[in-house]
Amino acid sequence: MKCILNATGLPLQDLMLGASVYFPPFFKAFALGFVIWLFIHRLLRDRIYSDEIWHPLLMDLSLFTLCVCLGLVL
Repeated sequence: MKCILNATGLPLQDLMLGASVYFPPFFKAFALGFVIWLFIHRLLRDRIYSDEIWHPLLMDLSLFTLCVCLGLVL
């Protein structure tokens, strides 16, 4: 079988191909999750920092993680 694509001379061909395949979905999920998190954080900011929640930073991080997961699904 003859190889049509000759990748000799191109440094890190596997890495470039892998980055183009796997990076954009994660970047899209991160960017979309960040926008969703900004909206939700603004809505819940008063409640998060009103001493009803034990650790507001952990609540923020968990909300951000859920928003990034939602962005990955969308």
